[in-house]
Amino acid sequence: MVGLVCIGAFLGQLDATIVQLALPTLGKTFAAPLQQVSWVALAYLVAFASFLPIFGRLCEIFGRKSLYLAGYALFVIASALCGLSTSLSELIVFRVLQGIGGSLLGANSISILVAAIGPKQRGKALGIFAAAQAVGMSAGPAIGGLILAALDWRWLFWLAAPFGAAAIIVGWLALPQTETTEQDMRFDWRGAVLIGPALIFLIVALNHLSALTSPLTMAFLAGSSALGWLLIRHERASPRPLVDLLLFRSRAFCCGAIAVALAYALLYSMFFLMSFALEHGYGDSPAAAGLRLAIIPVALGATAPFSGALSDRLGAPLLSAAGMACCLVALLMLVISGQDSGGGHLVAAAAFALFGVGLGAFIAPNNHSTVEAAPARLSGEAGSMLNLMRVLGASLGVAAATASLSWRLEDAGAGQSWLGATGPSLLRAVEASLMIPAGLAALAAAAALCAASPRAPKTA
Repeated sequence: MVGLVCIGAFLGQLDATIVQLALPTLGKTFAAPLQQVSWVALAYLVAFASFLPIFGRLCEIFGRKSLYLAGYALFVIASALCGLSTSLSELIVFRVLQGIGGSLLGANSISILVAAIGPKQRGKALGIFAAAQAVGMSAGPAIGGLILAALDWRWLFWLAAPFGAAAIIVGWLALPQTETTEQDMRFDWRGAVLIGPALIFLIVALNHLSALTSPLTMAFLAGSSALGWLLIRHERASPRPLVDLLLFRSRAFCCGAIAVALAYALLYSMFFLMSFALEHGYGDSPAAAGLRLAIIPVALGATAPFSGALSDRLGAPLLSAAGMACCLVALLMLVISGQDSGGGHLVAAAAFALFGVGLGAFIAPNNHSTVEAAPARLSGEAGSMLNLMRVLGASLGVAAATASLSWRLEDAGAGQSWLGATGPSLLRAVEASLMIPAGLAALAAAAALCAASPRAPKTA
């Protein structure tokens, strides 16, 4: 049971980091500008975020086993179709399907694990689950680089198919049929219709912020604002909302959830920018770039297990601020390494390690204190909300980094075609764009410190 759920956790994180590394290769293959190729990553993330609250509610109504296995099946089929894509448009459409499948897995995994494992073994099982996620995230860049060097980009997606197919068979035989105990069978259809377009409009607008004065960009910003307002208004009045806004009445939870989104925006904006810097700026092979980028999640995964004990001694706010300070120092080191043609790679590797350590020191304590800030009766919804904020933050990070890099290249005279930019000009554009993750790190630290204010009393 634990192994089955961990396969899904591993595949989800592996897929996310593999694709980040592959964006320069896919951009060259399809001769695509940054705004288009970034949608290979964004399509999965936005679909995952849009459907996560929807599937979370449907699973409460109809049970989890069938929908969980359906998520595996859809993920496997979509992965195979991604590898068979003949155009960038096809690849993006199939990535949406893959994100929907991933959302079905994400909406069920923790609940299935908790229901199947006894209280005495639950902590150990959740630890193994978290380790599977960390291993998937760490292995993604390295495995992706080796595949791109030895085979073809299509194998990045085909890699998931055999593991997913095996998980479907094992799950069909091993997973117990889950019975729902939900008495309230109402489903928030209006919220389900609003949440997806609101997120898509927002991400499209952010992805094209380099053309802020464009009527189309302004229209997407206005549409996102209008849909977001309608969604919030409806969810407040709904007797069974998809997104329980009562959580955000706690200042500590609200600030902590924002910090979660900002931390993952920071991580994925870094993955995006440094993938292009290493492969197109420094001229690294995909294998070398993958090994270098793997330093970040490896350092993150190595630090996170110790951050809980440090948080108990120093307090979550102080440790969170220290973690973001490490990230800011790492970003400064990357700016310096871009100006150092001799030891640039060595400094960059040290910066990646420090960046991962900083995030590792930030994420776990902030997550724990944020969930603790939620009322006890909403603890399940709090966990789901943090998962949603994590994916939404990753989407925002990729979109913001794309817009900044496009604008910097255009400002440097390379136009928006990064393919025509020289290595030094692209490195200068990346160096200037590092202001995006620097700003995200500062905001994340501020949000975590703000969350340390007196919390709302926990009610049963």
